[in-house]
Amino acid sequence: MRLDSGPLARQQVVAVARHHAAVELSDEVRKTLGETRRHIDALADADQPTYGISTGFGALAIRHIPADRRTALQRSLIRSHAAGTGPAVEPEVVRALMLLRLRTLASGHTGVRPATAEALAAMLNAGVVPVVHEYGSLGCSGDLAPLAAVALALMGEGEVLDGRSAAQALAEAGIEPVTLAEKEGLALTNGTDGMLGMLVLALDDLNRLLDTADLTAAMSVEALLGTDRAFAADLQALRPHPGQAVSARRMFAALADSEIVASHRGPDCTRVQDAYSLRCAPQVHGAARDTVAHAELVADRELAAAIDNPVVLADGRVESNGNFHGAPLAYVLDFLAIPLADVASIAERRTDRMLDVSRSHGLPAFLADDPGVDSGHMIAQYTQAAIVSELKRLAVPASVDSIPSSAMQEDHVSMGWSAARKLRRAVDGLTSVLAIELLTAARALDFRAPLRPAPVTAAVRDLVRKHVAAPGPDRHLAPEIAAAEELVRSGAVLTALEEA
Repeated sequence: MRLDSGPLARQQVVAVARHHAAVELSDEVRKTLGETRRHIDALADADQPTYGISTGFGALAIRHIPADRRTALQRSLIRSHAAGTGPAVEPEVVRALMLLRLRTLASGHTGVRPATAEALAAMLNAGVVPVVHEYGSLGCSGDLAPLAAVALALMGEGEVLDGRSAAQALAEAGIEPVTLAEKEGLALTNGTDGMLGMLVLALDDLNRLLDTADLTAAMSVEALLGTDRAFAADLQALRPHPGQAVSARRMFAALADSEIVASHRGPDCTRVQDAYSLRCAPQVHGAARDTVAHAELVADRELAAAIDNPVVLADGRVESNGNFHGAPLAYVLDFLAIPLADVASIAERRTDRMLDVSRSHGLPAFLADDPGVDSGHMIAQYTQAAIVSELKRLAVPASVDSIPSSAMQEDHVSMGWSAARKLRRAVDGLTSVLAIELLTAARALDFRAPLRPAPVTAAVRDLVRKHVAAPGPDRHLAPEIAAAEELVRSGAVLTALEEA
């Protein structure tokens, strides 16, 4: 993937972060970086101090640093800011923030030397992934501690995720450690790259999970002898939310030609309406889709941004600004956690209905082979309930919890990194909840034999059966849930849907 001065696409971030696509700087970028650097060098030689070039940082910006101390200034900045603690974050998150910082360097607005940008690209391509800790970013002045950990490794200090020292990893990759020049320490740390990277990765996950939720909901509707009529296009058109229309269309199509649905469509059916967890699934899933669409808009704007402080403008001016504040990202990261929790909540309610003999319309208690001797999926629903409860707590916003820092220089912060971290945990939770609904609905469809499910839901049920045995006496259930989670996480469920 060739980086130029233009924006990145979300798919490119995913390709590099998750699939290890290589990156390179275009000739245009190298030329622009050289031209911009000359402005920084001129300011560095001037008698008048310029913030970030010949001064201290943050609340210490009042001190003019002499030329012979500026290499120490950059080194001290990175060492002191690499102050994270807690467990190491995931490699894909580190790769995403490295790529996004590199893209901002490539914009030509940060003033780094071409060689510094090339070294960061080389680290990424060589798979050198620094240890970045869970805690240390307030989401303002950039993701300082996480980005400083990457810059520290670029200097040949610190550790990488495979247990090697950064110095060893760079040497084995043939990369020369960078001695940072004026402005480069700030340029490597003043960005929203961690929270943006986690947003882009979460959006990739959520698009897959919402498609999966439509499918598992359709399987549950079928298993519970629900109707597909509520999902008809003419009814959905009365409320023209785009996400709702998509989810209803997908559910209606998944239930097409179902013998189970057809079996209770006639005048003998005494049920007037399905429960909300069945009938209103497109409304809930669709609202989540629309929230994702808004978050994608924010992410795409940020992927076109050049975030640093100070920034170098086209005419050579170096200006301070507040673009590093993470509020736009923090808000949508928090926002996404709300519908995510609700999609999980409605899935858990559908699962519970399939297990309750008073509401499941003829299914055995807890889908057990021999109820009383066997417990079936009773405790799988407990697991769902525990996760849903956790997801509700994770939906509490982080972005309203500003806490001042840097001697009140940074007196209002976004907490966007914290919002992103809890969203990642929430994505994992939704994956598990949908996996349990998938497992339960597939089992319930088996109990509806000899009636056959729709071709689509049957194909997904058959995929599950390749990894999890058909109903029978109780087995160790945790490995079966794990197998279903992998089907959801890998997208194999959606592949079965497409091939049906």
